[in-house]
Amino acid sequence: MTTTNHKTREEAQDALRFLQGFMPQAQIAAIAAGMHGEEQQHFFNKVVEIERLIRTMPKTYEQDGAGEEAIAHLHYFLNGFDWFITERDIEREQLQAFGLACLGEEEMGYINIVELIRNGAELDLYFEPRSLRKIFAERG
Repeated sequence: MTTTNHKTREEAQDALRFLQGFMPQAQIAAIAAGMHGEEQQHFFNKVVEIERLIRTMPKTYEQDGAGEEAIAHLHYFLNGFDWFITERDIEREQLQAFGLACLGEEEMGYINIVELIRNGAELDLYFEPRSLRKIFAERG
């Protein structure tokens, strides 16, 4: 997931507003600060890239039946726990998603995005989408 063309501050600000439904406020604030620093172009490109990924990723039931071949598009993490999102909510407001929760044991199911970000789980900005099969293999 690399972006080669340079995104503008306006594009990045629009993307960051969209991402507020997917990230905790502290992470949004850190990215916003980065958008004013010497690495601002990196942050402009990154937030637009993530926004586009989320907007185009499968919605609920679009990967139904894919099993371990379903692609995880997002990764959240907090205190050694991981959530891999394969499908986002079809509704405009993102309340839940579908994916793999790794909380000591691995379990597929609905994941409350609001609860995740309220509790400080961060969205992995550098996660490369991959199949659940590959994630299972990586986790051992």
